[in-house]
Amino acid sequence: MEGATVGFTYVKGIEDVDKDETVKLIKQLKTPSSKDPIAIQADLGYESECQRVVDEFVREYETIDILVNNAAVQYYTNSMDDITESRLENVFRTNIFAYFLMARFSLNHMKRGGCVINTTSVAAYTGNSELVDYSATKGAIVSFTRSLSSMLVERGIRVNAVAPGPVWTPLQVAVMPPERTTTLGCEVPMKRAAAAYEIAPSYVFLASEGCSSYFTGQVLHPNGGLIVNA
Repeated sequence: MEGATVGFTYVKGIEDVDKDETVKLIKQLKTPSSKDPIAIQADLGYESECQRVVDEFVREYETIDILVNNAAVQYYTNSMDDITESRLENVFRTNIFAYFLMARFSLNHMKRGGCVINTTSVAAYTGNSELVDYSATKGAIVSFTRSLSSMLVERGIRVNAVAPGPVWTPLQVAVMPPERTTTLGCEVPMKRAAAAYEIAPSYVFLASEGCSSYFTGQVLHPNGGLIVNA
């Protein structure tokens, strides 16, 4: 709706329906000046996959102006014994390796005025005893954002992040214990979880150089009123 041409990734076999619905919706909402969206199947936890995604996008659109890192997995648990080495590798590959790799390859095609927006979480600041491995990756994303912003400031590329609080998404419903669905968001001052459309404007703001040209290395906190002092 703001004039961007959109390419996004999805997990084949798991997100096929979401992919088709998203492509259809973007085509309906996009401005006449933007090109049709593309959906690229990928497992972003691996270098070769990230390289392929960037190559395919650049082949279609020639350049990358905005990179949004948003891939994530999470698993609820009450015991460290549940966090096996294979699970830990999966969580870190998806939640933080992918961010490093997508940035690394995308920056080869990003000019001055471009930006990177990473998705972290309120859990990076408050912790979450049921999402220990997930929370650890989200903390890593905050440090990654701050460090990369310093690296790229001379190139005129901004790097920021969004740290949502509880949000109703397919991820929550897929992994959350059923009894938790009735209380999601009750811990924040607003006493409710957000809808995705309430988080989206933070990304639009950070993507717009006209609005956020003096923002880099920063994190926006649409979290329902939690004070995290960060």
